Amino acid sequence: MTETSALRALVALLAVLVVVGVVARRLRVAPSILTVVAGGGLALVPGVPRFELVPELVLLIVLPPIIYDAGVNMSWREFRANIRSIGLLAVGCVVFTMCTVAAVAHFFLGLDWALAFVLGAIVAPPDTLAPIAIARHLGIPRDVLVILEGEGLANDGTALVLYRFAVAAVAAGAFSVGEVLATFSLIVTCEPLWGIAVGWAGLRLRRWLADPHLEIVISMLMPYAAFWVPEELGGSGVIATITAGLYVSWNGPILISAATRVQGIFFWDLGMYVIEGLVLLYTGLQVRTIVDGLETADVAQLLSATLIVTAILVLSRFAYVFPTAYVSVWVERAMGHAIAWPPWRGVLLVAFVGVRGIVSLSAALALPFTTHAGAEFPGRELILVVTFGVIIITLVGQGLLVPALTVRLGLADRAKQEREVEQEQELAARQSALDAARRKLETIAGERHIEADALEFVRGRHDQRARLIPSDLGEGLNVKRLGAALRIEAIEEERRAIRELLREGKLTDDARRRLERELDLEEQVLSARRGH
Repeated sequence: MTETSALRALVALLAVLVVVGVVARRLRVAPSILTVVAGGGLALVPGVPRFELVPELVLLIVLPPIIYDAGVNMSWREFRANIRSIGLLAVGCVVFTMCTVAAVAHFFLGLDWALAFVLGAIVAPPDTLAPIAIARHLGIPRDVLVILEGEGLANDGTALVLYRFAVAAVAAGAFSVGEVLATFSLIVTCEPLWGIAVGWAGLRLRRWLADPHLEIVISMLMPYAAFWVPEELGGSGVIATITAGLYVSWNGPILISAATRVQGIFFWDLGMYVIEGLVLLYTGLQVRTIVDGLETADVAQLLSATLIVTAILVLSRFAYVFPTAYVSVWVERAMGHAIAWPPWRGVLLVAFVGVRGIVSLSAALALPFTTHAGAEFPGRELILVVTFGVIIITLVGQGLLVPALTVRLGLADRAKQEREVEQEQELAARQSALDAARRKLETIAGERHIEADALEFVRGRHDQRARLIPSDLGEGLNVKRLGAALRIEAIEEERRAIRELLREGKLTDDARRRLERELDLEEQVLSARRGH
């Protein structure tokens, strides 16, 4: 594919994302699921070129910003509060799943142990991207969502280290448990320190530059600085990138200016939307590669292997999550810690949501074609087909069932109650912040000589904001939404009047842009208030 053809294909894929987004909204289906299905259907259309992406490009270019962005958007306080559950899933569940799949692949699929562990390491980690994309469109309780997101972020580090050693064992015919444990211990110890260093240096550099454009460019570089250095030294890079994102999440509000936040949030939201969509579309497009492989393979064997591995993945997750969730709490309570028993409904949802995605696919595609001795890498086609089948079955099958399961378990009602509590806390925080600002304003008025008109202007704006805070969550919020809707209509009329003045030559373009920017910012605030 030439460079011109590649650019045209990219534009075409972006157009597909737009169509999928519109259809997903109409059908009320998670766009992530529909995007994969659309990619699979597109791959089977006659005349559509084969889309091939270098696996290392996904792992080294695409994965770092996805992980970093998820870390920035995650609450460090909530991550730390759920670190026990996240750690048990990100490390324990991945190792348990890998070993279970390896045993089944060895005894039932006839793979030797080294190759069976390669397959286990590839399919063991639930995806980073898919659960987050699905959960954004569902009413899932906050604690469950944090655990799923935290697991999806952290488990890639475990899986990629195990994968690397398993592949080396097949290619070189040697395997060292001690080397694996030493490497993993070094990663867990050193990568968080590197992530904190990258986060600290990046935030200080951005504060020193104080330029929104340069700061956003630095924010683009930070995930790669956190990921590439440990990866080059033999680590995974995942844990360092997560840590950098969490550090920015906790310290960013203090060190990042308002102008940078406004522009940066828009930039990262748009960038992640495009990246996530293209990654999911690319996953579906690999159907062509799988179909071509089926032409020279035993279809029945590959299908049965895919179904067996998928079933083992689902069952092993349930077998691990339920006992671990309650045994770990029992141990904590036996040690004298006051910890409540986890509600079984939330545990069930965590056990059910174990979809696989782009990391598993990239790892399978990255398998070498030959061993160190020059022989063909055994079982490569089988692993690739099984991995892709697992991704499709879990992402589409389980992904479509998650909304119904959430409602059936009553978790949607619990999430609704959490949102009401969150709204009450938000209203209280708004009032508390305004009270603090009022006290600061009066202190300034008493200590400095302030023009009466200027002081009255600030007090008037402050009082106006205070009046916009509803007194309750019921009728008060409805009034707030109605008022926001009316003000948005008034803003549209202001824009019309400004355009008319521009056409009449009574206003310059620069002045028009300044006025429209003020109206745009106000409309953004009102839109957020309207959709509260």
